[in-house]
Parts: sequence; structure tokens; C-alpha cells
Amino acid sequence: MRPLLKWAGGKRTLIENIVDLLPADYKERRYHEPFFGGGAVFFHIEPAEGSINDVNPRLINFYRVVRDRPAELIEEASRYKYEEAEFYVRRSRFNTPDLDEVEDAALFIYLNKTAYNGLYRVNSKGEFNVPFGRYSNPTIVPIEQILKTNEILKNVKILCGDFSYVLDEADAGDVCYLDPPYHPSSKTANFTDYSSDGFKKGEHERLRDLCVSLDRKGVAFVLSNSDTETIRDLYQASEMFKVIPLSTMRMISRKVSSRDSGQDLLITNNV
Repeated sequence: MRPLLKWAGGKRTLIENIVDLLPADYKERRYHEPFFGGGAVFFHIEPAEGSINDVNPRLINFYRVVRDRPAELIEEASRYKYEEAEFYVRRSRFNTPDLDEVEDAALFIYLNKTAYNGLYRVNSKGEFNVPFGRYSNPTIVPIEQILKTNEILKNVKILCGDFSYVLDEADAGDVCYLDPPYHPSSKTANFTDYSSDGFKKGEHERLRDLCVSLDRKGVAFVLSNSDTETIRDLYQASEMFKVIPLSTMRMISRKVSSRDSGQDLLITNNV
């Protein structure tokens, strides 16, 4: 199925490239995704069990509410209207501390469907600050998608923390897709503000070490990242990794004219 949320850096255009690098019986294996975001690969596979994780607590709260309280989510979000004045009222409410889980999730999907370009961006205070988006009658509450997502998530662990959790969660024979914040290919290409902490070179090195550990544990994985010298140096030195370059379309820039084709890497131990 299609992802429930719009999400910057989503991998819908690379799904076939990614799943082609997984074991042929990947649909029959437990599946783990430590950098979940919009979860395009997860929703394409529709795994029967496994785990998902992200450092964004409000994103994770949203998926937990979809899994555990979908009717309440639908009821609350259906009250919201696509109007500019209401958008800013709801955005302000979203930036209010200590919302209950259902209202937080309902506001999350409302803003995702109505904010500019579907972006999730916060300022230095952690406040969502994306402006109103100009759409033609957007569907704010896709009921069938929410219920389908609820079914897919029934037997999936939903976690919010460091990506290293997967070493404890994944067993030999499982599969894993890793989509970290991309290493910047230029000074202006560093899009890591979906969380306030960023993802620096040391984190990419730690992720490489985790991939080594996954391989030793017998977990098949695919990792995506930008095609930079730093990332190539991290993975090409080891014979356990296969590094595959490919062209893709960048879909983060606000200006359509600047969404140019870029170079990505897919890295796998399933060689």
C-alpha cells in the first residue's frame, strides 16, 4: 500500500531497487526499519511482524495511535477543516505542550496533509513552523488507509529511540532496511532538521559499525544514502558490503525547478 503520510526523503521511487537487494523470500521474514519516516518500503512489503523506529516522538506517537486507537483518531481528525485560518489555529495547538496522544496524532495527520509540501520541520524551540499549503480539496482523513495501516501494524513493535536498538531486536534470518538522514552532498543539501539533533559524520560511522554487527548476526540489510566520498569510504573498504550507485530525483527542495536528479548509494550485505 501507499504510505499514510507524506514525508521528505521518502523512498517510493527506489522501492523496487531496494527490495531487489533483499533475499527473495523477504515477505516471509521479520522486518525491521530503524529510521522509519514515512515508511514507504515497509508499507510496500507489508510485513507480518518486526519493528519500526524513529527519533521523532510525535511521528511515533502517530503510528502507535493508528495501531491502537484508530477509531478515536478518525473521529478527532474528522473535525478539522482545510482552511487557512483554521490551519494556523491547529498549528498553534500542535505546539502546545502535553496534548493527549489522540489529539496529538490527529493534529499530526492534519498538518501533514495541509502544510506546505507535506514537510515536517521544527524551529530551535521544537515548534512546528511549516506554513499553510495550497491544495485543491485535500483528503485530511483517509479512513481506508488508516484502517489498512492499523492492520499492518498489529504485530509490529513501534519504538522511539536510537537506531542501535535493532541489534537486540533483529535475529538471524531477519531483514532490515536502513534509511538514515543523508550525508550532505553539498553545503546546501543538508536536510536533517526533521529532528533537532541532526546526523553528523560520527553517527554515520556508528551506523557503519552497526551494519558490520548485523552482518555478523546473519541479518540481511539494505542501506540507502547519498553518493559522497565519505559514505563510499565507510563501506567500500569492506568486502562484506556491495555498494551500488544510482540516480534518483531529489524531492525535498521547496522550488520544483531545484528538485534535480542526484546520486544515491544502496549498500547491502546480501551479496
